[in-house]
Amino acid sequence: MSLVESTFQDGIAEVRLARPPVNAMNPELCLAVREALDAAIGAGAQGIILGSSAKVFSAGLDVPHLVSLGQDRDALRSAWQAFFDTALALANAPVPVVAALSGHAPAGGCVWALCCDYRVMASGPFRIGLNETQVGLVAPEGIQRLMRRIVGPHRAERLLVAGEMVEAEQALAYGLVDELVDVDSVATRARVWLEQLLALPRDAMLATRAIARADVVDALQPHNIQLDRFVDSWYAEGTQAALRALLAKLGK
Repeated sequence: MSLVESTFQDGIAEVRLARPPVNAMNPELCLAVREALDAAIGAGAQGIILGSSAKVFSAGLDVPHLVSLGQDRDALRSAWQAFFDTALALANAPVPVVAALSGHAPAGGCVWALCCDYRVMASGPFRIGLNETQVGLVAPEGIQRLMRRIVGPHRAERLLVAGEMVEAEQALAYGLVDELVDVDSVATRARVWLEQLLALPRDAMLATRAIARADVVDALQPHNIQLDRFVDSWYAEGTQAALRALLAKLGK
């Protein structure tokens, strides 16, 4: 079964996460997204919509899968590397990418959205944010840079330290998302925004975009992620206790 669904129309590719029930990010999904992005760009896509086939964008990393890896540090590192590689692929895409958020986007879902050029979210009781501290994790410096870039340093500090998830209306007020629409119109509105951007003189638009987004690409370089340190923190006693509590909650 394919973990992504892709369509191509009028120069715009739509890549939809399709791993029920909540598009949890395991290495296979991460790889499938990267392959879909490469295929879209190879086919000549001028813009890409990253969306979902369900009323959720993504619940973030597949925590049960990560916990099941136990003390296999190499496997755990590889799983996280797959996630960060996909984030970098989004950030470094040579064409504009719009996140079509048709539902919740916590943790990893928020990270991938922050890597995109623009974020259209469904209005309603849907939440987005980086809730890492709530499960005993520290968002790497590069990920924190992405949040500061979008909402400013003071607001980012408040959200990151508290691991706060905010509903769509508040996310819009903070600038965490760019606009809200009805849940059934998210992908359509993402396409409209892309079409307006692509109507501009192409070379000038793309060159300006590359300069403006250089900091997004830099944020995701290895020296700003420090993956080995992040993996070390995964095995800390407090983190493991928080993860066990999360799994117990998910099991109810």
